[in-house]
Amino acid sequence: MTADRIRAVAFDLDGTLIDSRHDLAAAINLMRRDLGMGPLAVDAVLGMIGEGARNLVRRALGGEPADEPLERALASFYRHYEGECTRRTRPFPGIDELLAELAPRLPLALVTNKPERFSRKIVEHLGWGGRFEPLIGGDSLRSRKPDPAGLFAVCSRHNVAAGELVLVGDSAVDAATAAAAGASFVWAEWGFARDAERAALAGAPSVADPAALARRLA
Repeated sequence: MTADRIRAVAFDLDGTLIDSRHDLAAAINLMRRDLGMGPLAVDAVLGMIGEGARNLVRRALGGEPADEPLERALASFYRHYEGECTRRTRPFPGIDELLAELAPRLPLALVTNKPERFSRKIVEHLGWGGRFEPLIGGDSLRSRKPDPAGLFAVCSRHNVAAGELVLVGDSAVDAATAAAAGASFVWAEWGFARDAERAALAGAPSVADPAALARRLA
């Protein structure tokens, strides 16, 4: 990736812009309580995050539940997360400054596997309303990451080629999404990736903190 080729930036949300682990864990544990199950540690839930809410709930149930129990559990999680999603979720240090620096220079978009309604609620709560165009959640399109459709939608909105777009994310799913689209990728090392995933991402272009990302895109 060279900065003079980048004409738009797409961000992942959880683990990239925001630390949402405590609110996700709270909603998962309220869901488990509804089902007569005990709570999980925050770190345990952290290792389950990625590939959307359905996969998070499936992992939190400890296996491959049948469709009907999974749908009930997912509805419970959504109900609890609606009330929890802005309680403790905060931007990572330096993210507000990063967005303020980039916004005058580059179009910013959000491409996340979190359902759109929760993503918008969090973005508005953090004072980022209108900052991202488009904002694409995991249920905004017919597919979600690692399918590249969300990145193609960003390209279309801003009339840029995929090679002129960079996706900033914290996971192997994000890296695969960028590769599938033909976009650049930058790994946010401060994110939620666990040891095995970090090993897989070790060869990716990376930044240690938001200030380093701002310098990279300068």
